Amino acid sequence: MRKSIATVCLSGTLTEKLTAAARAGFDGVEIFENDLLASPLAPEEIAARTADLGLSIDLYQPMRDIEAVPEETFARNLRRARHKFDLMRRLGADTVLVCSSISPQTLDDDALAAEQLSRLADLAQESGVRVAYEALAWGRHVSTYDHAWRIVESAGHPALGTCLDSFHILSRGSDPKGIEDIPGEKIFFLQLADAPLMAMDVLQWSRHYRCFPGQGGFDVAGFLRHVLNAGYDGPLSLEVFNDVFRQADAGRTALDGLRSLLALEENAGVSPLPAPVIPSGVAFAELATSDPEPVGELLTALGFTRTARHHGKPVDLWEQGEARVLVNTGSAGRRTDTTLAAVGLETADPAASARRAEALLAPALPKRPTAQDVPLESVAAPDGTEVLFCATGRPELPSWTDDFAYTAESGPADVTAIDHLALTQPWHHFDESVLFHRTVLGLSPHDTVELADPYGLFRSRALSASADGPRLVLNLAPTPEEDGETRARHVAFAVEDVVAAVRRFRAAGAGLLRVPANYYDDLEARFEFAEGELETYRALGILYDRDERGGEFRHCYTETVGHVFFEFVQRTGGYSGFGAANAPIRLAAQRR
Repeated sequence: MRKSIATVCLSGTLTEKLTAAARAGFDGVEIFENDLLASPLAPEEIAARTADLGLSIDLYQPMRDIEAVPEETFARNLRRARHKFDLMRRLGADTVLVCSSISPQTLDDDALAAEQLSRLADLAQESGVRVAYEALAWGRHVSTYDHAWRIVESAGHPALGTCLDSFHILSRGSDPKGIEDIPGEKIFFLQLADAPLMAMDVLQWSRHYRCFPGQGGFDVAGFLRHVLNAGYDGPLSLEVFNDVFRQADAGRTALDGLRSLLALEENAGVSPLPAPVIPSGVAFAELATSDPEPVGELLTALGFTRTARHHGKPVDLWEQGEARVLVNTGSAGRRTDTTLAAVGLETADPAASARRAEALLAPALPKRPTAQDVPLESVAAPDGTEVLFCATGRPELPSWTDDFAYTAESGPADVTAIDHLALTQPWHHFDESVLFHRTVLGLSPHDTVELADPYGLFRSRALSASADGPRLVLNLAPTPEEDGETRARHVAFAVEDVVAAVRRFRAAGAGLLRVPANYYDDLEARFEFAEGELETYRALGILYDRDERGGEFRHCYTETVGHVFFEFVQRTGGYSGFGAANAPIRLAAQRR
């Protein structure tokens, strides 16, 4: 289906917004009136620029407070509309959005609303314009789509139809099934937006927190199926009011928006994509550093062994159990400190994973392999992290480990595997990253949680494939100044006995993050422990959590090296969380 985006979704001037939409691959745009009014270009110049970019102008919006008003007020409204229709003729736009009125002058009179909208449609038809009437969720008297449709149906004018907006409908909890009773040809336009589920005033919710489909909590795919079942065949158009989008790079936002529509079409059964290949595990975590010694000392203390070196690059492989860490010093010219730069994900079909990533607009990373290198498919996540699709040690597929010359074997293992990876996101890429990992990688998002940092709130959202599959935690730092380049990321290692692992780690001379005594006093009040258990945790710096089903989580953190630290994790009893209750303790300790 044709895809459109409202200019209000994007930052910048109108020209910049149009360019970003075209480069992302949209077919058309909705022009928001404020963007046009602020532009130095004449309507004819905007029309020419849009056409040169290969875009159509699918909607001009909005016209407000038109219907169900006293006659003298409506006469002024018609005068205003006449000017707008002339402007639309100059733009080459043929559909205008009319929002249900919020004016105190508006009367609760459906017959009057229908009569005045019909007269407005008469004027529009003379100018070659159609009127799409939309129920605002906070409309004074008309706030639901079925009410708006009853008025449109009563008016019975060929140039008057309805506009359906997923936010206005789903935010009120309206049942979208009734959309199927509206004739498809009378649905003049469709606007799509998602939003996080929040208990707040719907106007503020709409103006600041909308997001692209797949980034929030609404069933936008189910909504779209009802619209298509009604027979709608117009464009899928994004209309998102979001404070972060208004400040972020317009090109990235537009690309993210188009990705959301591609995934939405797939979920609604409209257009298939290459099937997702759900990752089955983490092949490796790659650290980039200019100084490998501190990292090597810490990995050694954690029980890892440097087992191999890449045959042509300055990359060392460290192993323990099924956990693998690559230490790459080849990017030292670009990085001055240690960071988690790449993630290898196990997949049944790396080539199929790459095809899906390409279909969902994930940027493929250029490779300059030698003739001896195993070919690896990789893409860039929104935060710049390289994601590589791997098949480790499977005879039917090439394995990345074949690029390494082994010099040692790993010893006895406390660590069994990588439990999860936590990636701090730049402040303006958080929702984009959630959508990327959800659609491109096929991971399922958990609920968003907010954690207390000493200097603000810390948003966090986990994604996972299955109980045994890879887990990723995306964190958003409290302020723009503390984005993905300045806040640490970490790798969590699964262990079967965290107490034994920590004792060996401490015996190797390494230190853990110091946990305040007050934390353990609180644990004693919250939970009952076996004799001596809490004292052991207190002595070793181990944190503890228990879920409502009795699952237990024991974990601890190393000190930070550069922008990376490590975590030991022991899960028992089916615990599936990440110790969110302990995150404020960790964050405060790291601040110290």
